[in-house]
Amino acid sequence: RKEQELDSKDAIILHQFSRPNNGVPSLSPFCLKMETYLRMADLPYQNYFDGKLSPQGKMPWIEYNHKKVSGTEFIIDFLEEKLGVNLNKHLGPHERAVSRAVTKMVEEHFYWTLAYCQWVENLHETQKMVSLFGPFSDLLKWILCHLTKGIVKREMYGHGIGRFSEEEMYTLMEKDMRTLAGLLGDKKYIMGPHVSTVDATVFGHLAQAMWTLPGTRPERLIKGELINLAMYCERIRRKFWPEWHHDDDNTLYESEESSEASKTYSPLQDFSFYSRTETFDEEGNSISQTPDTDYTGHSLFDSDVDMDEYRDHEQCK
Repeated sequence: RKEQELDSKDAIILHQFSRPNNGVPSLSPFCLKMETYLRMADLPYQNYFDGKLSPQGKMPWIEYNHKKVSGTEFIIDFLEEKLGVNLNKHLGPHERAVSRAVTKMVEEHFYWTLAYCQWVENLHETQKMVSLFGPFSDLLKWILCHLTKGIVKREMYGHGIGRFSEEEMYTLMEKDMRTLAGLLGDKKYIMGPHVSTVDATVFGHLAQAMWTLPGTRPERLIKGELINLAMYCERIRRKFWPEWHHDDDNTLYESEESSEASKTYSPLQDFSFYSRTETFDEEGNSISQTPDTDYTGHSLFDSDVDMDEYRDHEQCK
């Protein structure tokens, strides 16, 4: 893409991989985690799909007031410090410890089994989802996916989990998924009735099994025996991703909070300025209005808004 000058003054610029072509926001659990977190925290942000890695070679990463931060954990810490947001303020010390332990299990263990399923065993289906355009797009996708496959296998071997057989890796995956299902139980979110940071992490990973791995063992497990995880994913998708539409949408995973409004979709945007138009309590009641409508009264929800023009107007008020 053509290079663009980015002004990150008082604006969160989220760098991440391009949207895949199957309607899912990202094939990367960490990119989906980060964007979901921003929506959960109700922080306006602008996506930038330049494909450029951070100075540490990481994706996703953000720019804010010309400061570059990579690594989702460090990004969240940075935003909490700079903007005063905290999704975990309702958690006690024990719950925070459990939340961190679950996060590390998901990111340092479960992630690798998903990566194996996505980029090694199910590579042909994943290749169909990768979004590239141009006269040589099919060839480029084939090269990109097979390069990624080699990288994943090498990194898994270095991690240690890649030294096990395929059946042993799937055994470890199932144990992690059953652990998450047992921890969730019949609760609304992982740590109880209120959303917390760990939910962005868990959702970012489980969404891959739910929507990007058709016909695989993790998909059959989450949509079969571990149905509470599927309901959990749908709950978060409908609340924080109202424009995310999937061809297989049905009422199987609907909960009592689903509404007709949640079934009105608009396409996922590439370059966008996103902010939720209202903040809701856990009962679905509007409790505050956030400053994410422009001066004409139009919502800034996932729209191509000139951020400088919006900020200039706000300064004039």
